[in-house]
Amino acid sequence: MHLSSRSRWLLRIGTGLTLAFLYLPLAVIALYAFNGQRVQRWPIQELSLKWFDKAFHNPGVRDALLTSVKAGLGATAVALVLGTLASYAVARYRFFGRDTISFLVVLPLALPGIVTGMALNTTFTQVLGINLGLLTVIVGHATFCIVVVFNNVVARLRRTSTSFEEASQDLGADAFQTFRRVTLPQVRSALVAGALLAFALSFDEVIVTTFTAGQQQTLPIWILTNLSRPNQLPIVNVVAVLAILLSLIPVYVAQRITADPVTSAAAPGADIAAEPVP
Repeated sequence: MHLSSRSRWLLRIGTGLTLAFLYLPLAVIALYAFNGQRVQRWPIQELSLKWFDKAFHNPGVRDALLTSVKAGLGATAVALVLGTLASYAVARYRFFGRDTISFLVVLPLALPGIVTGMALNTTFTQVLGINLGLLTVIVGHATFCIVVVFNNVVARLRRTSTSFEEASQDLGADAFQTFRRVTLPQVRSALVAGALLAFALSFDEVIVTTFTAGQQQTLPIWILTNLSRPNQLPIVNVVAVLAILLSLIPVYVAQRITADPVTSAAAPGADIAAEPVP
């Protein structure tokens, strides 16, 4: 599509304003992480790396980071199993209430986090009598991580033909063999992308974690707790930058993975692979 010079400039300005609106506050926090003074003032008078050293040697930060990684991995594992099963049922079978189930699986991501946290806290402490800790954090995070896996896998399954699965069953393979040898390779990239996004979502979560963590501290909870302590504020800025980087990596990798089918369509031989089977 041909655009005039004026239109191109307007698009560039609009894009620049959008990116500034999204990322300028993050850039400010990143700059303050290098502030050599304990007191924050703008403009920054002195640049230093000393707060990075203090943050890396802070036992509270290390423990909170480890807890966040454990919670993220646990929630991702639960979301992979349950989200994949739900997506396979919705995409491959017809039954009464299928659309309702699809809606109910996606709904937790839209619910207010404080409501979900209150509901989980009440269920764990008063109904089930479970002490709050890492396990309850994993369960709480899995409630919304399932949505990410479900959306990725069900979208891939709906774009994938069932002819290979039907051929596998015609050749004598049972449902499990067909899923393992035919369906799983087709949705593998969607599973990996969903898992990475689920981990990033779990790693950054605050509200549900507040109601389910008990005495445990994840990295976002550590940041929130120490944000009001002036002596800890420079270290908090460094930890915030670390959290941004650790969240950016899985999201970037997931974006690259989901973009692979599009880019591979232009690869040599892709037109041959795309030919319909007689």
